[in-house]
Amino acid sequence: MRTVTIAILLAAGLLPVAAQAQETGSAEIANVNSGGQSSLRGLTELDETRQADAFKQIPKDRSPFASAYVYQPPLIPHQIRHYELSTNANKCLSCHSFKNSRESGATKISVTHYATREGQVLSDVSPRRYFCLQCHVPQVDARPLVVNDFKPVDSLQ
Repeated sequence: MRTVTIAILLAAGLLPVAAQAQETGSAEIANVNSGGQSSLRGLTELDETRQADAFKQIPKDRSPFASAYVYQPPLIPHQIRHYELSTNANKCLSCHSFKNSRESGATKISVTHYATREGQVLSDVSPRRYFCLQCHVPQVDARPLVVNDFKPVDSLQ
């Protein structure tokens, strides 16, 4: 009975290609219709492991890129390799905290990083803002992963 049902669904074009391959025992999925969409994975199938992309070259120091939109977290204009950022230490704060920024010449972190979710101002960085790399990333000149027509906010140009 099941074979007859599958045959009817196949004939009517109502059984997806992946299900067809699974039901017919075929190890290879043939004629997959991607709907005209290409994957960021390229031609690699989901069950295959592809080689990782090469690391982008991060310049040692450079002037920061301009913001593209309001409230964009600033990009990191320097290398951060070997920076410790854990529950025990935050290398970023050794230069960017209010206490150390004047001496180091680094941009001091925003006062918003010292406030709790409820708006209470703390004497040290709020635990929810402690892990800098949740929002801030090193800046690199890299092509976009997908083609887009994004335009920066006029007031920031």
